[in-house]
Amino acid sequence: MNRRQNHTIRQDSAVTVIGLGPMGRAMTRTLLTAGHPVTVWNRTAGRADGVVADGATLVATPGEAVEASGLVILSLTDYRAMYDILDDATGSLAGRTLVNLSSDTPDRSREAATWAAGHGAAFLTGGVMVPAPMVGTEAAHVYYSGRGHVLESHLAALTPLGTPKYLGDDPGLAQMMYQAQLAVFLTTLSGLMHATAMLGTAGMRAGEALPELLSSADSLGDILRAGEENPGTALDAGEHPGDLSTVTMMGATSDHIVETSTSLGLDLALPLAVQAHYRRAIENGHGGDNWTRIIDGIRGPRPRT
Repeated sequence: MNRRQNHTIRQDSAVTVIGLGPMGRAMTRTLLTAGHPVTVWNRTAGRADGVVADGATLVATPGEAVEASGLVILSLTDYRAMYDILDDATGSLAGRTLVNLSSDTPDRSREAATWAAGHGAAFLTGGVMVPAPMVGTEAAHVYYSGRGHVLESHLAALTPLGTPKYLGDDPGLAQMMYQAQLAVFLTTLSGLMHATAMLGTAGMRAGEALPELLSSADSLGDILRAGEENPGTALDAGEHPGDLSTVTMMGATSDHIVETSTSLGLDLALPLAVQAHYRRAIENGHGGDNWTRIIDGIRGPRPRT
């Protein structure tokens, strides 16, 4: 291979990362380790010091960052930040691929894809499903949606970040999955803290309580899979057999949690929300159904056809 061929390959594998919070820095280091030339830009330039020392190239403007690579990865607070940063660089977007790994709503992801297309750029929505220290590890995976051929053309650069999981053409799908995963994650964290506070009123320190509570959290998946080979198939069929646990039984448990929390002077926002799911299902005549029946109330009233 001659020097010119090598230069071309390196240019084709070049990646730009815009946004150098913990996630952006982790992705930059992972890409550098995988052999990709990486250009970076961040509003606070000092955040780039560490990755520049590792081999990244810092540029002064978003326009320079976009022009440096065919693949531009965005790791920002939200999608509004993308517009704020790139509005003065839209003339450089044609022919580039934007991969936005920032958190926002599915609708804003769809709007961003339309905006990018209007400037001649391809667009992928992504959701990184691990914290920054796990980026690039075997445990890392990233959901993507948008045009499948766009993802395929950049697999060499994106795969080192985490196993790509493609969801479909709709740019909102990856963001929807990301928010759904966070809904599970955040409510679990709140549940763990509520339970820890509850046990703390009895004199149990968090160092004693959390290991026990985390064991319960770890076993939740096994518990749900034990009753159904493929969890979710009964839901898809509209079936809620109450042979193992019923709405009434789980609802009584939620009542006890509310009563206990009230007596201990704890915040009731979380237990009251859970209790409301079961009470609604009971009021709708589904007390004998499986606890999964609460999904009807969560879905809300469906429009008439």
